[in-house]
Amino acid sequence: MNLRKKINLYTSVLFAFLLILMNISVYVFFSRLIFENEYTSISNEIHKITAIAHESMGTVPEDDLLRAFVPVNGMVRIVAEDRKVISAVTSSDEQELSRDQAEFFNGEVISTLEQDNSLYVLSSVPIVLPDGAIGNLQLTRSMETAAGILKTLRIVLGSVTLLAMIPVLVSSAFLSKIITNPVTSMTTTMREIRESGQFKRLTLEGKSKDELYQMGETFNHMIDLLEANFEKQKQFVSNASHELKTPLTVIESYSSLLKRRGLKEPSLFNESIDAIHSEAIRMREMTEQLLLLARHDEQHKLYIKSIDLKGFLRQIIRTYGEVYKRTIDLEADIEGVTFVQTDENKLKQLLFIFFDNARKYSDDVITVSAGIKEYEAYIRIKDRGIGIPGDELPKVFDRFYRVDKARNRKTGGSGIGLSIAKEIAEAIAVRIKLESTEGEGTAVTLFLKIT
Repeated sequence: MNLRKKINLYTSVLFAFLLILMNISVYVFFSRLIFENEYTSISNEIHKITAIAHESMGTVPEDDLLRAFVPVNGMVRIVAEDRKVISAVTSSDEQELSRDQAEFFNGEVISTLEQDNSLYVLSSVPIVLPDGAIGNLQLTRSMETAAGILKTLRIVLGSVTLLAMIPVLVSSAFLSKIITNPVTSMTTTMREIRESGQFKRLTLEGKSKDELYQMGETFNHMIDLLEANFEKQKQFVSNASHELKTPLTVIESYSSLLKRRGLKEPSLFNESIDAIHSEAIRMREMTEQLLLLARHDEQHKLYIKSIDLKGFLRQIIRTYGEVYKRTIDLEADIEGVTFVQTDENKLKQLLFIFFDNARKYSDDVITVSAGIKEYEAYIRIKDRGIGIPGDELPKVFDRFYRVDKARNRKTGGSGIGLSIAKEIAEAIAVRIKLESTEGEGTAVTLFLKIT
């Protein structure tokens, strides 16, 4: 059973159940009310008859006395303790009641009885007979009017239930259609995507902006992300294979030279070993960057804490300078101690990427300055290298992009570092400002929040 039929069935069954339950409650309430009214009415009536009978019994014949109180649709009688009927008067329409077996009750009794498919209410009260014995004054009255009302009520409630189910079935079918149409459309679209291999989106209709509309928007947004990631993956694979192809070709060429002439020409042997070694190092670095980039495509796990910016910069500058034997000057104009909220390891990784770029493209001193500007702490890394043309600046953070491909290959760049830097900066909420003048150098400024 599909979802649409389930919604239609469950909605109809639930509404029918509630409607039947409500109608049963109404019927029970009114039937109880009608019976209570009948009991009250016959109780009041028999007490009036009893009061008059006590005064008139012995002076007025019992038949004449009872004839004055006989109901038009019932019977009144006096029953002795031995169940013998002393006197009884029955209306002309209820002669069958006189043949009913009499019973004696010790106390006041009100009950219903059924005879010949007819419903009656019986009220019996004790009475003192003229000879001093105890008897029962019993009043029996037909409840056909009340039974007719209840029958009519049953018919009305049943008809109302059946008539109410018509709009319920129509509305549930309409509701199930509204609910399942987006789901059906989404299922059809996903099936078409699977069969054709092409990304497709839902056509959104309506201005209600309800949950179903939002579900369609979310689906389309998800398809946008999948398509964007798919295109990025294709580009990534294409660029990665292209980047790895060059060092592999170099290694293969020099290996062939070594195989043919390496033992005969020592200079060629040394040149080939140096080239293979250099390309192997570049492949290792490129592979590490590719793996790092793949990890950065996943969700970053951040460990935000407050760090002393000046002390942090001194430490990483000293570490980096000792490793690469480069001079890095720190010009910090931060008064006192300034703390920033960030992930220390991610910020260190971000700075090392920019230090690497400054080291590769400049042999001069690298200058690092830090300070506070407009309620933000900043770190500025400046080199005196080749610089970047102005029209190339917006593209340098793209994966595998090179400003000068020949120079980058010589220095070992793969065009991945700045792409990683951009993703790290976005993860730790660092704003990057890149400035460069061709032939004079490049300056990168990182802006951080102050605690």
